[in-house]
Amino acid sequence: MTIDNFTVRQMLRSELDLVMDWAAVEGWNPGVYDAECFYQADQCGFFVGELNNELVASISAVAYSQHFGVLGFYIVKPQFRGRGFGMKMWRAAMAYLGTERNIGLDGVTAQQENYKKSGFQIAYHHIRCEAVGGGVVPDGIVELKTVPIDQLFAYDQELFPAERQQFLRLWIKQLNSTALGVVRDGHVVGYGVIRQSHTGFRIGPLHADDEQIAEQLLLALLAFGSDAPVFLDVPDANPEAIKLAQRYGMKPVFEIARMYNKEIPNLPINRVFAVTSLEVG
Repeated sequence: MTIDNFTVRQMLRSELDLVMDWAAVEGWNPGVYDAECFYQADQCGFFVGELNNELVASISAVAYSQHFGVLGFYIVKPQFRGRGFGMKMWRAAMAYLGTERNIGLDGVTAQQENYKKSGFQIAYHHIRCEAVGGGVVPDGIVELKTVPIDQLFAYDQELFPAERQQFLRLWIKQLNSTALGVVRDGHVVGYGVIRQSHTGFRIGPLHADDEQIAEQLLLALLAFGSDAPVFLDVPDANPEAIKLAQRYGMKPVFEIARMYNKEIPNLPINRVFAVTSLEVG
């Protein structure tokens, strides 16, 4: 599709690395090795906008299933804003996801009213919290690679609106990351991942059946990020998650709204102590 000399097309894998750099400039602090995981979640769901053969805009529209998708990476380079390019990107992404899917996104404060005009409603907020890594790994923690992958998939699907096996296979094996779990009576009762980001490390997800398990995992993950800043995006709809972050002196540094354009998924948010990512859910 072309408007004057502005064209929207599917993103090449190599171009996602550039978009990740744009996200870092915006202060979103993506993981250093996130790009491949994101792209493999839906290779057709990433778009760029070109103006005179220069990449100036991006958006992702990951279709996890026939019923659920996630928007992210909605960026127009600052010097090209205010010219309608963002709306062209938005329309392309929404057209790709179609009208039948429930679509989720994380909206910054400045854009939330615009998203509401497009039919999105706020479900809750993610509070980015910052800690300093370090400490020791508590007892009872296992590496996720020792857990049968089907058990991890089954556990994760209870906490996410769609199956995302291809994404998870890659997510838990990123370079310079660690993926840990807690298993009781042969069943996964919690897991978490910490990976290197542009600044320090990011934890996501942190899923657990209760606060005590979440605390075990949090301490283990913090130990991996020794002496570095560590960030996690905590849903304020889970008061136990907020209490846990506060108990360890984590300071809030950023807030964003989780929004959906149809129904708010009926998920056990009390078991979500940190979201996987703000880009692909």
